[in-house]
Amino acid sequence: MANDVCATGSSRLTIDLDAIRANYRLLAARVAPAACGAVVKADAYGLGAAWVAPVLRDAGCGIFFVAQLCEAIALRAALGTAGDIFILNGLDPGCEALCADRGFVPVLNSASQVARWRALARERGSALPAALQIDSGMSRLGLDAAAVEALTGDAGFAREVPLRLLMTHLACADEPGNPANAAQLARFAAARALFPGVPASIANSGGSFLPDGFHCDVARAGIALYGAPPSALAEGLRPVAALSARVIQIREIGAGTGVGYGLDYVASERRRLATIGIGYADGWPRHLSGRGAAWHRGQRLPIVGRVSMDSLTVDISSLPDDALAEGDSVELLGPSQSLDDVAGDAGTISYEILTQLGRRHRRLYVDGAQQ
Repeated sequence: MANDVCATGSSRLTIDLDAIRANYRLLAARVAPAACGAVVKADAYGLGAAWVAPVLRDAGCGIFFVAQLCEAIALRAALGTAGDIFILNGLDPGCEALCADRGFVPVLNSASQVARWRALARERGSALPAALQIDSGMSRLGLDAAAVEALTGDAGFAREVPLRLLMTHLACADEPGNPANAAQLARFAAARALFPGVPASIANSGGSFLPDGFHCDVARAGIALYGAPPSALAEGLRPVAALSARVIQIREIGAGTGVGYGLDYVASERRRLATIGIGYADGWPRHLSGRGAAWHRGQRLPIVGRVSMDSLTVDISSLPDDALAEGDSVELLGPSQSLDDVAGDAGTISYEILTQLGRRHRRLYVDGAQQ
């Protein structure tokens, strides 16, 4: 199955839908009896929510998380009527009525978001469900302890805003031994006690591999769904994305010849080079210049010179002369090079590599379970 965004692109991104299904089932079993929700924000981490979300729905997922209202609207079109959709960032001022009309569940992160949502409930004369985020120590989103306590003493809040979920976010779930995890869990437990009977959620992908006490009622699986281990404890996840790109030119250069913008790389001896049709406009980081690599049949081909907007150059001197020709493809993500490998070379994280992959790749969605 392929889409038509760029059917003739020089690079091909293959998304394994069966791997996503398998990863979801592994995570769901890991956190049971808690429910396992799916984070499909940023277009399912760049892999295409319109393709990914229905697979997760059919695998049994009934809870989905996005970051913005526009993502929720697009996701509902992909999912149909099935599944609850939570908006993690809450709502921009003026978007409350649209959110309520569409039946989405906003995550209220601040006193002002709470006030606007309550105002709409009073205006309409009907309760409007929401989720509430507590800041348990990350200092990013969520109400502080004083604001939470004020809400618990406000009888009108419970009438106007029946809570569907109480949540917080772990800052260090990718470091299982970090004491911040236990500290956040303790603070969240104190907040939960103020809202008896409300389902709770603290575990992200990394939290799903922490002890059972972190799983609460709902886990929010994100990067693990897409095949990147969120911590050293995560085992059994299947890679989801594979990326290859075509050779557009092969040349030989002599000693003293520079390569690419700035001529940062200068050959010390005769070298054979291949220019590959992928660059930072396709989400392949410029920080891989002189550090990253492509692969061909298990052979590492180092990037020489700078990654350009639409191309990069690799040294193929280690290959037989007839091993690569113009039009052939090299591996960028696959059996020889994982997301974490690329992220390490680029000095970043797998999340950034995945979400930055551009729209020029020819996308091929494969599903072994449907074949």
